[in-house]
Amino acid sequence: QVQLVESGGGLVQPGGSLRLSCAASKRTFSNYAMGWFRQAPGKEREFVAAISWSGGTILYADSLKGRFTISRDNAKNTVYLQMNSLKSEDTAVYYCAARYPGPSYTEDRYDYWGQGTQVTVSS
Repeated sequence: QVQLVESGGGLVQPGGSLRLSCAASKRTFSNYAMGWFRQAPGKEREFVAAISWSGGTILYADSLKGRFTISRDNAKNTVYLQMNSLKSEDTAVYYCAARYPGPSYTEDRYDYWGQGTQVTVSS
């Protein structure tokens, strides 16, 4: 069982930045690919980014390339999502998820999920 806890969400002005963190409980975190998804009010959950266990394979939603960066620190059992140039449409609950073995764009392929962290972009 892998427990995931997101943090770092909050209120930010348009154009600002936030870094989300997702801490995993399991010592074998380094074996899992990790992903970030988000769900805006009234919308379905959508893929944001994913990273392989080594960091050698990274996937992004096309619409977010260049603004969002996913990374991981296996020594700290933590995956990050750096979000820059935030827009109001980035407002959502952001979830991290884990799967074995490799990253995927598809949420149904992820086995473990965090509880989510709210990101609100507003002036």
